[in-house]
Amino acid sequence: MSEKIITMNHRKRIALVAHDGQKQSLVDWAVYNKGILVEHDIWATGTTGALMEKALGINVHKLLSGPLGGDQQIGAMIVEGKIDFLMFFWDPLAAQPHDPDVKALLRMAVVWNVPVACDRATADFIISSPLMHTKYERLVPDYEAYAKRSLPVEIKPAPKSAKTKE
Repeated sequence: MSEKIITMNHRKRIALVAHDGQKQSLVDWAVYNKGILVEHDIWATGTTGALMEKALGINVHKLLSGPLGGDQQIGAMIVEGKIDFLMFFWDPLAAQPHDPDVKALLRMAVVWNVPVACDRATADFIISSPLMHTKYERLVPDYEAYAKRSLPVEIKPAPKSAKTKE
Protein backbone atom coordinates (compact mmCIF):
# COMPACT_ATOMS: atom_id res chain seq x y z
CA MET A 1 0.00 0.00 0.00
CA SER A 2 1.31 3.43 -0.84
CA GLU A 3 1.72 6.07 1.83
CA LYS A 4 0.99 9.74 2.19
CA ILE A 5 2.37 12.36 4.52
CA ILE A 6 0.46 14.28 7.14
CA THR A 7 2.48 17.22 8.43
CA MET A 8 2.26 18.03 12.11
CA ASN A 9 3.03 21.70 12.68
CA HIS A 10 5.28 22.89 15.50
CA ARG A 11 2.07 23.61 17.47
CA LYS A 12 0.62 20.14 18.05
CA ARG A 13 -3.01 19.20 18.61
CA ILE A 14 -3.07 16.96 21.66
CA ALA A 15 -6.07 14.94 22.89
CA LEU A 16 -6.20 14.17 26.60
CA VAL A 17 -8.44 11.38 27.85
CA ALA A 18 -8.47 9.58 31.20
CA HIS A 19 -10.69 7.04 32.87
CA ASP A 20 -11.92 8.04 36.32
CA GLY A 21 -9.27 5.94 38.09
CA GLN A 22 -6.52 7.65 36.06
CA LYS A 23 -7.70 11.28 36.02
CA GLN A 24 -5.48 12.32 38.93
CA SER A 25 -2.45 10.76 37.24
CA LEU A 26 -3.17 12.65 34.01
CA VAL A 27 -3.74 15.92 35.90
CA ASP A 28 -0.45 15.46 37.78
CA TRP A 29 1.35 14.74 34.51
CA ALA A 30 -0.22 17.76 32.80
CA VAL A 31 0.66 20.12 35.66
CA TYR A 32 4.26 18.85 35.60
CA ASN A 33 4.37 19.47 31.82
CA LYS A 34 2.35 22.70 31.78
CA GLY A 35 5.24 24.69 30.29
CA ILE A 36 5.15 22.48 27.19
CA LEU A 37 1.39 21.91 27.00
CA VAL A 38 0.58 25.63 26.90
CA GLU A 39 2.46 25.82 23.58
CA HIS A 40 -0.01 23.42 21.97
CA ASP A 41 -3.76 23.05 21.36
CA ILE A 42 -5.44 20.78 23.88
CA TRP A 43 -8.59 18.77 23.27
CA ALA A 44 -10.18 16.56 25.92
CA THR A 45 -13.25 14.58 26.75
CA GLY A 46 -15.74 16.27 29.09
CA THR A 47 -14.72 15.83 32.72
CA THR A 48 -11.04 15.50 31.86
CA GLY A 49 -11.20 18.76 29.93
CA ALA A 50 -12.79 20.62 32.85
CA LEU A 51 -10.09 19.27 35.19
CA MET A 52 -7.36 20.32 32.75
CA GLU A 53 -8.69 23.87 32.42
CA LYS A 54 -8.76 24.24 36.20
CA ALA A 55 -5.34 22.66 36.78
CA LEU A 56 -3.54 24.38 33.90
CA GLY A 57 -5.41 27.67 33.70
CA ILE A 58 -5.68 27.42 29.90
CA ASN A 59 -8.48 27.00 27.41
CA VAL A 60 -9.18 23.35 26.60
CA HIS A 61 -11.45 22.33 23.74
CA LYS A 62 -13.94 20.13 25.60
CA LEU A 63 -15.93 17.38 23.91
CA LEU A 64 -18.55 15.08 25.39
CA SER A 65 -17.75 12.76 28.26
CA GLY A 66 -16.15 9.55 27.00
CA PRO A 67 -19.12 7.24 27.71
CA LEU A 68 -21.45 9.77 26.04
CA GLY A 69 -19.50 9.83 22.79
CA GLY A 70 -16.38 11.89 23.54
CA ASP A 71 -14.07 8.96 22.76
CA GLN A 72 -15.70 8.63 19.36
CA GLN A 73 -15.52 12.37 18.76
CA ILE A 74 -11.75 12.23 19.28
CA GLY A 75 -11.58 9.14 17.05
CA ALA A 76 -13.36 11.08 14.30
CA MET A 77 -10.93 13.98 14.74
CA ILE A 78 -8.03 11.54 14.33
CA VAL A 79 -9.55 10.26 11.07
CA GLU A 80 -9.98 13.86 9.87
CA GLY A 81 -6.33 14.64 10.66
CA LYS A 82 -7.22 17.09 13.44
CA ILE A 83 -5.36 15.34 16.30
CA ASP A 84 -1.59 14.82 16.37
CA PHE A 85 -1.20 12.98 19.70
CA LEU A 86 -3.46 10.97 21.98
CA MET A 87 -2.64 10.86 25.67
CA PHE A 88 -5.14 8.29 26.94
CA PHE A 89 -4.54 7.21 30.51
CA TRP A 90 -6.89 4.25 30.71
CA ASP A 91 -7.52 2.15 33.77
CA PRO A 92 -6.38 -1.44 33.10
CA LEU A 93 -7.95 -2.67 36.36
CA ALA A 94 -11.49 -1.36 35.92
CA ALA A 95 -14.15 -2.61 33.54
CA GLN A 96 -15.52 0.19 31.37
CA PRO A 97 -19.13 0.20 30.14
CA HIS A 98 -17.97 1.93 26.94
CA ASP A 99 -15.09 -0.48 26.28
CA PRO A 100 -15.98 -0.90 22.56
CA ASP A 101 -15.63 2.89 22.14
CA VAL A 102 -12.26 2.81 23.89
CA LYS A 103 -11.03 0.04 21.59
CA ALA A 104 -12.35 1.92 18.54
CA LEU A 105 -10.48 5.07 19.60
CA LEU A 106 -7.21 3.20 20.10
CA ARG A 107 -7.74 1.40 16.78
CA MET A 108 -8.18 4.71 14.91
CA ALA A 109 -4.97 6.03 16.45
CA VAL A 110 -3.08 2.99 15.14
CA VAL A 111 -4.80 3.03 11.72
CA TRP A 112 -3.77 6.70 11.24
CA ASN A 113 -0.31 6.35 12.84
CA VAL A 114 -1.05 8.80 15.66
CA PRO A 115 1.29 8.49 18.67
CA VAL A 116 -0.54 7.21 21.75
CA ALA A 117 0.50 7.26 25.40
CA CYS A 118 -1.53 5.07 27.74
CA ASP A 119 0.63 5.72 30.81
CA ARG A 120 2.77 8.43 32.32
CA ALA A 121 6.13 7.00 31.26
CA THR A 122 5.14 6.85 27.60
CA ALA A 123 3.61 10.33 27.81
CA ASP A 124 6.91 11.60 29.27
CA PHE A 125 8.88 10.14 26.37
CA ILE A 126 6.53 11.66 23.79
CA ILE A 127 6.34 15.13 25.30
CA SER A 128 10.10 15.32 25.93
CA SER A 129 10.94 14.39 22.34
CA PRO A 130 12.71 17.10 20.34
CA LEU A 131 10.06 16.48 17.67
CA MET A 132 7.46 18.14 19.92
CA HIS A 133 8.78 21.56 18.92
CA THR A 134 9.25 21.09 15.19
CA LYS A 135 7.24 20.18 12.15
CA TYR A 136 7.03 16.43 11.69
CA GLU A 137 5.95 14.47 8.65
CA ARG A 138 3.90 11.49 9.77
CA LEU A 139 3.53 8.68 7.24
CA VAL A 140 0.11 7.09 6.96
CA PRO A 141 -1.13 4.47 4.56
CA ASP A 142 -2.99 5.95 1.59
CA TYR A 143 -6.41 4.42 2.07
CA GLU A 144 -7.85 5.95 -1.12
CA ALA A 145 -7.47 2.72 -3.11
CA TYR A 146 -9.10 0.79 -0.28
CA ALA A 147 -12.03 3.21 -0.19
CA LYS A 148 -12.52 2.92 -3.97
CA ARG A 149 -12.21 -0.87 -4.18
CA SER A 150 -14.98 -2.72 -5.94
CA LEU A 151 -16.76 -5.53 -4.22
CA PRO A 152 -18.43 -8.46 -5.95
CA VAL A 153 -21.94 -7.43 -4.93
CA GLU A 154 -24.86 -7.64 -7.31
CA ILE A 155 -27.24 -4.69 -7.07
CA LYS A 156 -30.81 -5.85 -7.58
CA PRO A 157 -33.86 -3.63 -7.98
CA ALA A 158 -35.89 -3.21 -4.83
CA PRO A 159 -38.92 -5.51 -4.63
CA LYS A 160 -42.21 -3.84 -5.37
CA SER A 161 -44.44 -3.30 -2.39
CA ALA A 162 -47.83 -4.95 -2.29
CA LYS A 163 -49.32 -1.46 -1.98
CA THR A 164 -47.56 -0.17 -5.10
CA LYS A 165 -49.84 0.08 -8.11
CA GLU A 166 -48.47 0.04 -11.64
